[in-house]
Amino acid sequence: MLSRTADHLYWMARYTERAENLARLLDVSYQMSLVPQSLASQNENWRALLALNSLEDAFAVSYGEVNVENVLRFMVCDPANPSSIYSCLRVARENAHAVRGTMTAEMWESVNATWIELRQQDFEHILARGVSEFFDWVKLRSAVIRGVTFGTMLKDDALHFIRLGGLIERGDNTARTLDMQYHILRQNDDEGASDFYRWGSLLRSLSAFQVYRKVYRDAIVPARVAELLILRMDMPRSLHACADGIVRMLQLIANDSSAETERLAGVLHARLHFGRIEEVLAEGLHEYLTDYMDRIYELGEGISRDFLIAS
Repeated sequence: MLSRTADHLYWMARYTERAENLARLLDVSYQMSLVPQSLASQNENWRALLALNSLEDAFAVSYGEVNVENVLRFMVCDPANPSSIYSCLRVARENAHAVRGTMTAEMWESVNATWIELRQQDFEHILARGVSEFFDWVKLRSAVIRGVTFGTMLKDDALHFIRLGGLIERGDNTARTLDMQYHILRQNDDEGASDFYRWGSLLRSLSAFQVYRKVYRDAIVPARVAELLILRMDMPRSLHACADGIVRMLQLIANDSSAETERLAGVLHARLHFGRIEEVLAEGLHEYLTDYMDRIYELGEGISRDFLIAS
């Protein structure tokens, strides 16, 4: 496969997954903002979301006060923010358009229809309908694109690069979401009804609430939340599951120059496969997740170097 084609497919998948994960992160942040708390605490949580995505300076250029409406506007539909849902889905569509001939017609139509429908919605319309309904729409459209992709694409290198891009992005965003929300929740841990609501919102944001109930069958315990989202191989959005998929995709597309990237992926996978939650918490959850994100970034750099066109 031409590296330029692989590049477009890889980044199309990454930006589609990024839009979905951003919707998940914003949704849980919005749901948590509805829990009784001081305005200062609420705004500090939104400031943490901007910091998590390294967007404080970009936000300050166009917006003054950090509050729920300003952050949502900036992260949902601001075309000047390259990390907004609007920008992510636009870039995903541009990458898909560049390689229309490589994709099935159904896949292209699902990507293009998502972009067309998004352009018909402005922020006031989204607020009027309810922001959670909009986030559900983003998650649904991402699921449709993913389902059409897996259901119609030939199982060749094109599909492998799409899956690789999605897994890299998913692992990074799961780590970011858990890092930010776990820190906030531990700061506000009151062992009461609002505490249960916050932990439940975090699990729901990663489609993990029902899974948690099935696996652990008791009250929501922070250490078990971390274990589920980091180490459980059978949890689709866990760091372990993402690392396992990355290793398998790299094996399928391996070339003469990718041995070091494969090794790095294997080391990351082994750390998760043989890890224990007690060791993770002893190291410090923030430190562990920061190390994971650094390793994912390094893997992304290796994939670009070994398979894709130069940036």
